[in-house]
Amino acid sequence: MDAEVVIAGAGPNGLMLAIELRLAGVRPLVLERLPEPNSTPRANGLVGQVVRMLDRRGLYERLAGTPGPPQPQAAYIFGAMQLPLSELEDNPVYLLPVPQIRVEAVLRERALELGAEIRQGHELSGLSQDADSVTVEVTGPDGVYELRTRYLVGADGGHSLTRKLAGIDFPGVTNDRMVSRTASALVPPELIDPETGALTIPGYGVIPPFMHHRTERGMFVFAPFPGREAVSTGEWDDPADGSEMTFEELQASADRVLGVHLPLTPPDGDGPRVLRRLVGGNSRLADRYREGRVLLVGDAAHVHSAMGGPGLNLGLQDAINLGWKLAAEVQGRAPEGLLDTYESERRPVGERVVMQTQAQTALIAPGNEVTALRELFGELLTEPRNVQRIAELITGADVRYHDGPHPLIGRWAPDLMIGSTRLAELMRTGRPLLVDLTADGSFAATDVPSGIEVVTGRGERPIALLIRPDGYVAWAAEQDGVAERDGLRDALAQWFQARPLTSATR
Repeated sequence: MDAEVVIAGAGPNGLMLAIELRLAGVRPLVLERLPEPNSTPRANGLVGQVVRMLDRRGLYERLAGTPGPPQPQAAYIFGAMQLPLSELEDNPVYLLPVPQIRVEAVLRERALELGAEIRQGHELSGLSQDADSVTVEVTGPDGVYELRTRYLVGADGGHSLTRKLAGIDFPGVTNDRMVSRTASALVPPELIDPETGALTIPGYGVIPPFMHHRTERGMFVFAPFPGREAVSTGEWDDPADGSEMTFEELQASADRVLGVHLPLTPPDGDGPRVLRRLVGGNSRLADRYREGRVLLVGDAAHVHSAMGGPGLNLGLQDAINLGWKLAAEVQGRAPEGLLDTYESERRPVGERVVMQTQAQTALIAPGNEVTALRELFGELLTEPRNVQRIAELITGADVRYHDGPHPLIGRWAPDLMIGSTRLAELMRTGRPLLVDLTADGSFAATDVPSGIEVVTGRGERPIALLIRPDGYVAWAAEQDGVAERDGLRDALAQWFQARPLTSATR
């Protein structure tokens, strides 16, 4: 084999998958059609469970540029409506306001540190597969060549050639009613509150920063990132003429949406700068995430509205869910059916993201009926339990992959302290983790598969946890008994191949 796994696409999802595979000891080869890393401004940050997951891989501080673990947000939005998150007992909304260019740079740096190979300017152009391998046709600077690999993963975006060549359908809907316009733009500094970043527009009122703001005429967003301020608008039933986007077009759109004039000027200096018009949008989900030895992650498997910023949260967690399972399959240590759980676990999550982004898009549309719906929805948001449910939906904190006798099984592992060490620090290696907090380390004495780290110590309840590499609980116990020990053995057999391992005590 030329590579154990070939990944088509060196965006965040492909790079994250490369990191996960290298942590597990697999050799990935990443193909990227662009000759240089992409410098076009795109997403402005990460929101949701993926922020906490990056902390568990030791990448959060690199991205944030500040020490310490992530902290939940006091407020966020759903369909341009404020969510009062500070009232929640368990706030799941974590935010990392870092541009996608920076995210890609850090992930690329980490992948290369771990020994992944990335070929810029090399594009997937064909594939064929048999029972044992995939033959990948690649077009590079010196012409066409072939690679033979155990598995091919398409991380090549919404227009994925991998998906098309594998014959995987991409059903969904296209909505061409909305036109969104975004540009790097400066507003008069005297209109910006220096403490909150809120924009006060004479004749209109206050618009919070970084939040979708609905008017009766459309949608407006003001994003005052230092050195890269941006303004976005959204209008319905306003067809574009197909000409190239201009700054004057954005200015006119902002004035229509707000109903007053907001002076906007292009930034000075070098870019990169945004000047983009998007007409309509797609909500689509691949009818399957795997065809033989070809798999899909990220936008190759699903596209949806950007409302609420769920894209990287969804795609990066696809990669993290797939990485350890694919590595186990390549290395011949996967229990039967393990790789199939990638689709059975992640596709329903994709369905829920498509659902909730469509709901948010409906809530920002103009019209009296939508205004009435928002008024009703606003009443529902006065109840903390409703806010909790929506917060968990938009972050993915409501995900439960499978059921079990303990309420944590199938769910995200809580951020426990084991002695003076955070759980996140114990998961930096990307390996499964058995945490045994019993006085005598009785669960740690169980034979566990090779490659699982075993940690004993004292800490918070539950007294024992078996945590998958992607941060989800495979098994948990509140007491030490025969049923609990049997449950641990069953979980080890279900998720990992049983081999003896010498326990490491911390």
